[in-house]
Amino acid sequence: MSDPNEFGSQYFEKILNMVDVGVHLVNREGTTVFYNDKMAEIDGLARKQVLHKNIFHVYPSLTHETSTLAKVLQTGQEVPEKIQTYVNVTGKRITTINRTYPLFDNGQLTGALEVAKDITSIVQLHDQILDLRHQLYQAKQKDGKKTGAARYHFSDLIGESPAFLEAVSTAKKASRTSSPVFICGATGTGKELFAQSMHNASVRRNHPFIAQNCAAVPGDLMEGIMFGTTRGAFTGAVDRAGLFEQASGGTLFLDEINSLDLLLQAKLLRVLQDGIVRRIGGTTEQQVNVRIVAAMNMDPQEALDKGILRHDLFFRLNVVNLQLPPLLRRQEDIPLLAQHFIEKFNPMFGMKITGLAPSAMQRFMAYAWPGNVRELGHAIESAFNMIEPEEEIIEEHHLPSNLRETPCPVPVPSLRKPDLTAFPAGKLTDRMKQMEREAIVDALKRHGYNISLAAQALGIKRQALQYKLNRYGIARKP
Repeated sequence: MSDPNEFGSQYFEKILNMVDVGVHLVNREGTTVFYNDKMAEIDGLARKQVLHKNIFHVYPSLTHETSTLAKVLQTGQEVPEKIQTYVNVTGKRITTINRTYPLFDNGQLTGALEVAKDITSIVQLHDQILDLRHQLYQAKQKDGKKTGAARYHFSDLIGESPAFLEAVSTAKKASRTSSPVFICGATGTGKELFAQSMHNASVRRNHPFIAQNCAAVPGDLMEGIMFGTTRGAFTGAVDRAGLFEQASGGTLFLDEINSLDLLLQAKLLRVLQDGIVRRIGGTTEQQVNVRIVAAMNMDPQEALDKGILRHDLFFRLNVVNLQLPPLLRRQEDIPLLAQHFIEKFNPMFGMKITGLAPSAMQRFMAYAWPGNVRELGHAIESAFNMIEPEEEIIEEHHLPSNLRETPCPVPVPSLRKPDLTAFPAGKLTDRMKQMEREAIVDALKRHGYNISLAAQALGIKRQALQYKLNRYGIARKP
């Protein structure tokens, strides 16, 4: 029988060769003693090219300052998560996210273990997007064309609830200035729509609008994206303008700003205070004129208490505070939003849906909408996929299962046409509803049942009239 320790070592090696992350083990001198199959795949090397070789022989582009393995061997401290770009002996450029751990035996440092995840293709794709965006910006500047990329205006924002109208009013006032704006709102409440609307209503409308989700990019890459890079600043670095340079003269929308690490938040604060940007590795500074709109989907106080948002940065950004209400706080807007999405999807699906059945609308009104307006739009789109081509009304059975399973209040039985003279003095609400219904019917008759003209005559939006037609059971045709 073979040595149990040898058998265990072989079994352990087999397991490490099965995992989907690279594993690289070096001794105290930096010589490779284990190198799994996945790490060989990431590096584009054969294991025999790496085993028993020093890390600087395998990765000649790295130094004692840039190599995470060398750093751990020098300090004896773990490197929790670090992006590393390097070139191997064959000239292949690779980018990985590494976790690197020191190894000790009886208190003595004996080596280092690195676990790596390949993100080369992701970084390359992101670089291509940045380059294309910068080329497009430069081309438009050269041609003298409008360089803004904001599609939405305040006229595209749908809602009549007090909380929503208050947010719109605040945003419109903020559009007159260039002060920073801090938007707070849950996912799906329309933070970027408000940012674009403010840009398009401002004097910056003919300049760039650039949006960046700070949580979508690894932290080590974000600094170069935000401030730009200079060729030679690090392995693979090229001359590229950052977000501030690209957005100069316009608006920079930074979503989920609490995802930035605290050091980068401090650098962002300096740019906001001085209006001066220096690219990574650069020796010159340049003045930029950018309006910052920042956003996050959590309560700022919670972010401050957790230490993931700097107080000084928050105070600098929170000059204008915009609170976007969740859909649960603006339920009266649900029918308007539902009708908006129906009109949006009709041409896309080649259908002629006119509205929601009362039972389906009741489900909409009873649902909590954790995903807010975005989720509502997805629910309407889902219903379009379930409805038959000849149908014109979204019924309850067309809705997604999570809406159908939501407990609903018992529906109120329909009433006969009321006799206005029979109402006692206290029933003013019923009198108003009856008067509104009759005014709508009269407007429809006078304008040949053209809903757009009738809505214009009544002084309301077309979506609002569509909702009221469903609410009162008024036929759209004579």
